[in-house]
Amino acid sequence: MAALLVLFAGLFGAAGVAGAALAAHGGDVRLVATAAAIALVHAPALLGLAALRPFLGRWADAGGLVMIVGTLLFSGDLAARVVLGDRLFANAAPIGGGLLIAAWSIVALSGLVQALRTGRTGDGRGADDERL
Repeated sequence: MAALLVLFAGLFGAAGVAGAALAAHGGDVRLVATAAAIALVHAPALLGLAALRPFLGRWADAGGLVMIVGTLLFSGDLAARVVLGDRLFANAAPIGGGLLIAAWSIVALSGLVQALRTGRTGDGRGADDERL
């Protein structure tokens, strides 16, 4: 699963840079720039989830898969409007955006679950060892 997360991180990173270049040189700048930004933001997030798989386990997989589908729908729909002249399908971008919100919520929940499960803050100290 880590390889899949890294694969899509690379694809989203490349697509984001290509989209940013296209936005800088023409086309519907607003749509292309937004599609590029979403792809570029989620590329390193997927790398982070791949790296955190030993800590987060299936939570990283779930968050990553939802993030992949959400990015494909959101950025893909905006890019399709520019490149193909039409949407992927009705409400693809809003569905993708909702999935991205869900993915980030899964990531947040995964941290909470791990903290409660281990009784630790993630830095190797017990929750009672926190210093102000």
